[in-house]
Amino acid sequence: MPDPIIALRDLGKTYTIDDNPLTALSRVSLDVYPEEFVSIVGRSGCGKTTLVNIIAGLLPASTGEVRVQGRVVAEPIESIGMVFQSPVLLPWRNVIDNVLLPIELLSLPREPALRTARDLLALAGLAGFERAYPRALSGGMQQRVAICRALVVDPPILIMDEPFGALDAMTREEMGFELLRIWQERRKTVLFVTHSISEAVFLSDRLVVMTPRPGRIADVLAIDLPRPRTTAARALPRFGEFEVRVRELIFERADG
Repeated sequence: MPDPIIALRDLGKTYTIDDNPLTALSRVSLDVYPEEFVSIVGRSGCGKTTLVNIIAGLLPASTGEVRVQGRVVAEPIESIGMVFQSPVLLPWRNVIDNVLLPIELLSLPREPALRTARDLLALAGLAGFERAYPRALSGGMQQRVAICRALVVDPPILIMDEPFGALDAMTREEMGFELLRIWQERRKTVLFVTHSISEAVFLSDRLVVMTPRPGRIADVLAIDLPRPRTTAARALPRFGEFEVRVRELIFERADG
């Protein structure tokens, strides 16, 4: 096995609310390997978002350690691109300028990045929309712009926190196919948070199931369905077996 690109060791996070401790995560250990697509599922409040924010350096851990590419994470790092549930596009900037925002913030040369941005937009099916403003785009198109923005600095890791949660069912399914196509083309390591069990099974190489708060890892499932994934994968008996197993892990542990 290659060295993990993300390594978590006994990770814990405790918040203080009204002078009372609230443990969001407890003793989470996980290795994620280069170019893997790993999804995280669990009930609301189990610490999924807290976990990925700690990995990205946006939150400090209370206990344990996170290493990304062998380095201990103590602050936000450039090797991780983030995509959130809301596209968070700036309404006064057009599509190309929204994509190039990280380049400006990092004071990187604009011209090489402009070519990269246009290539990414073409890959995402947005060629011709470079000068459009967010208000003229559908929700799915806005989220594609957000993905392009996260990839424009060519990070090896992409963290996605419920990126399709606000989309309607048909657009969400379409975006799943788009994401897999971009992932297969760019071969990033993806850490994907979702509440959708079916979505997690369809997208993932491995699927991390978390317990209710305090969030721990209940199990990590290797999703051995054939790639490239097509709609037919959802009809496979093995697909249904994975869905049932994930539901058992989430709801039996929650209720018992």
